[in-house]
Amino acid sequence: MVTVDQAIIARLKIHEQNFEILVDCNNALALREGKSIDMRDILAAMKVFSDAKKGLEASETAMKQIFGTNDVEEIAKTIIQKGEIQLTQDYREKLREEKRKQVITIIHRNGVDPKTHLPHPPQRIENAFVEAKFHIDEFKPVQEQVHEALKKLRPILPIKFEVKEIAIKIPPEFAPKCYSTVKSFSTILREEWQTNGYWVAVVELPGGMENDFYDKLNKICHGNVESKILKVK
Repeated sequence: MVTVDQAIIARLKIHEQNFEILVDCNNALALREGKSIDMRDILAAMKVFSDAKKGLEASETAMKQIFGTNDVEEIAKTIIQKGEIQLTQDYREKLREEKRKQVITIIHRNGVDPKTHLPHPPQRIENAFVEAKFHIDEFKPVQEQVHEALKKLRPILPIKFEVKEIAIKIPPEFAPKCYSTVKSFSTILREEWQTNGYWVAVVELPGGMENDFYDKLNKICHGNVESKILKVK
């Protein structure tokens, strides 16, 4: 449990009444994004306030009328999910920057230019963010913002999310070293160890990761790897 001194205020004003709780910043945001967090790891005090700074507790009658319950944990969940979490400006900027990088990485790894089927470099995606005037919301889940970003970026930067099914054949002397790399990049759909020691597999991976995938395998195998695109979805 976070201490009261370290906690920040989450507030919900409803029907002209103010309800506040003292929360751990990171855990409150994680709950807001849909993660399962124990309320004891979020709340600094098992109380609902009308004014947390003055230590004034909300009346049980008011809580019952507004929320239909006096259960502090249930009320706290509603406040976190629907109310305002009072972050410092520095913390807001830090969250926005972290999520911006995550959104750009997801688009880079999964998206390709529909004409060339090659991924857009991260810097190109970042420049398109600026041109499209797309702003990251520090509270919204990353995946939701990926979809919003794509809508804004596509008129400026043609992007298509592709999944590629690729067959690979790796010589016996390199196959054991390549196995963990292949698994880290892709989903192995089918695989076979041939009698001559070659490892043959069909894998599925995001289109934007194809070049990095080949580069990594070629580095391990010194170029002695065979590959063929079977399907683009």
